[in-house]
Parts: sequence; structure tokens; C-alpha cells
Amino acid sequence: MNKPVSKVREAKLELYRKKGKIHAREVRGRFNTIRWAMVWFTQIIFYGACWLQWGGRQAVHFDIVHEKFYLFGLVLWPQDALLAAIALILAATGLFLVTALAGRLFCGFACPQTVYTAIFMWVEAKVEGDHLSRLKLDQSPPSLRKLALRGTKYVLWGLIAAWTAITFVGYFTPIRELLPAVAGWNLGPWEAFWLIFYALFTYVQAGFAREAVCQHMCPYSRFQGVMFDNTTRTVSYDVQRGEPRKGKGGGDCIDCGICVQVCPTGIDIRDGLQYQCINCGLCVDACDEVMTKVAKPVSLIRFASEQELAGMPRHSARPRLAVYAGLLGLFVALGAWTVTQRSLLLVDVLRDRGSLAREASDGRIENAYTLKLANLAEEPRDFEVAVSGLPGIELLGPTRFAGEPGSIREVRVTVVAPPDAGKSGASPIAFVVKAAGDPATRVTEKSTFVLP
Repeated sequence: MNKPVSKVREAKLELYRKKGKIHAREVRGRFNTIRWAMVWFTQIIFYGACWLQWGGRQAVHFDIVHEKFYLFGLVLWPQDALLAAIALILAATGLFLVTALAGRLFCGFACPQTVYTAIFMWVEAKVEGDHLSRLKLDQSPPSLRKLALRGTKYVLWGLIAAWTAITFVGYFTPIRELLPAVAGWNLGPWEAFWLIFYALFTYVQAGFAREAVCQHMCPYSRFQGVMFDNTTRTVSYDVQRGEPRKGKGGGDCIDCGICVQVCPTGIDIRDGLQYQCINCGLCVDACDEVMTKVAKPVSLIRFASEQELAGMPRHSARPRLAVYAGLLGLFVALGAWTVTQRSLLLVDVLRDRGSLAREASDGRIENAYTLKLANLAEEPRDFEVAVSGLPGIELLGPTRFAGEPGSIREVRVTVVAPPDAGKSGASPIAFVVKAAGDPATRVTEKSTFVLP
């Protein structure tokens, strides 16, 4: 007798949930207010900083052609790459610290994707109406009204994206030079490329990709979990208080679904912690509004840790936070020390390989060198050069050289020494270069002197 064959349900693996376009419902509340405050704060800085002037030049300027970065009174050169590395480490460590404390706060309030999506969705709401009107418009057949609304929205999106691209490029080509070049179609190839690329990038990411970036493209959403623990406060649904839903004598959740309708990534926070959640807190605002209307306590959805939701006391000792805070303090101190210790004079010494040594008419031995004097200050300075290391060694000819602001000058110098100043062959010497009138600006560079 054959055994009955059991039916096996086939599991279908989906790389993403097919939900269609998300039309988030508008909500008011403290987290929405903070979110828009961050939009204004970040964009005032981004759109405004490129217009600031400092000492007759743009205050914030990445001058790639001349290999400089101007940040108000600070001028950084490629030799200051350590400062850039420290800044990146500080940003990463700060992000890790915030994530360990309260989840993806950066994603919900300060991430450029979140900021520009909020701006584009605001334009969409002003043109097409609320979330129900937009959904109805999506499902309606083509018409002149639909074409006019969509066309208006796309044009406004394009203007925002174009101005964003112009501002971005304006940090590399001074904005006051870039605008006339754009108006006169007199752009260089790289300027034109980045204007087109960044405008399209902003248009597509904020206008069409939206939540897909947070759900599927952003790598941070995938590895954020390793920085969480049971004391990390994230947007959470209080299951013990909210369940069961709707029933008599049941939980406080009335299953209105508004927390899902306002979510920019389209998740249901009542399903528990999900990597798509960006911790924007809009579901908190929505739920608090509903709880107030039904005369129930607010904070059914709130920022809370697993310990808090379980009714356990929070532990004050968190080694992870101490490590992150310690690293932040360490790299802040290192960055400050690096800035204060950086020299505005760089010296490079190159021996003349074509002639190791030659005998002068007075019997002394000559060696030729090329000195590269980099004046990193934004003012002209004179530099005095001296040499030491052997008895009777000295420079032959001028010992003072002018350095233009923010420039590198090559000078050829001849060093002479008595033939009996040292052993035959290469002997160590040192060039000492200092700024005239500023003894603190002093660089010692080692080299060798060849005696026959």
C-alpha cells in the first residue's frame, strides 16, 4: 500500500516586497516638527555656505585645480590628508554612537535621502493633494488634468534638482563664477558632467526611488543591527499594552492603521523591529494623535528599548557607549593637535644626481641641490636657508628666497665644504629653512653631502 503523498507548500523567495508606490499620509507632531527643522537647518547650510565670502574669496571651496581646500580661514593641502581621515573617522564613530543610543536617528532626520525625499514629497502634496488624492490620481486613466498635475510636479522637481546640482558644483567652481558660465553655456567638460549627473541623481533618488533606497540600496540598513543591543532605544510598539487589538477589554490599539499610512518606508511598526525602519518617529506622532482622540494614554508607540518594553530597569553601564565616546574624544583631541601642529612651510630637498661632487677654484667641494619651498600660508613670506652637519659647510650664493602665497617655489642652491671636512663618500647634512620674522615656522630636512 502506497503512503499518501503530502503536499509541500513552495516557499517563494522575494528580494523585496511588491507594494507599489507609497503615498505617505501627512502627520503633525513633535517628531515631524524636528524632522522639518533638520530639513531647514541642513539645507540653509548646504545652499548658503557656498555664497559666504572670507578674505576676498569663497569661504568654503574645494579648489581641485590648485589642490587646496578652503574652510574659512583654514587652508588645507594634500599633505593634510590626515585631517580628512580623522574627520571621516569622527563622522563614523559619531554615527555608531548615535545608533547604539537611539537607532537610525541619522537616517530619519539628517540623511540627504530623507531630507530631499521630504522636500520632493512636499512639492508632490502641494501639487497633487493629500495621500488619498495622489493614490486616486495614480489609479485614474490618462487625462489632461493628470498630465498637467504630473507635468507641474516634474518641472518643480527638476528645478529643485538643478539648483541642488548647481550648488554642489559651486563648492568646486566658485558659485559666483559658475552661475554666469551656466547662463552662457560656457561650462568645462567636468562641470557639465557633474551638473547633469548630480541633477539626475537627485531627481531620481528623491523623486522616484525614495523608500527603495532605505529598504534595498542603503548598506547601513543591513549592518546597523550589529550596533544595537537590548538597551538601544528605537521606535517601538508596546505589544503588552496594545494587544489584542479592538476587542472588549483588550489592548489600546484600535487597529486604525494610521501608523502604517504615515510611514515613509511603508512598514508596520507593530510587526516589531525591522531594518527598513528609519526611526523618523512619524508613527509616534500619528499614534499619539489617535490615542488623544480616543481618550487613552499616549506613547503606545514610542522610542523605547527592549528592556523598557519588558518592564526591566535600564542598565547604566554600557561598555560599547564608553568605547565610542572614548574614541570620539581621542580623535577630536588628535584632530585639534594636528591642526595646531601643522606647519605652513614644507621643504623637499633633491640632490643633483648628474654631478655628485665637483671641486671649486678655491679647492672646496661643491654639491648642487634643488629645494622645493612650499609656502602654505595665504600671504607672501621670505625664507632663510642654512646648512649644517660638516665643519666649514655653507651655502654658496643667496640664502634668502621669496615665497608667493600658497605656492611652491623651486630654488637651486650650491653647498660647499672643505675637502677635509669629513670622510670620503656621503656624509649626512641638514638644511634648516625658517620664515623670516617668524622663528616658529622652521623646518629641518636631512640630506647627504658627497666628498671625493
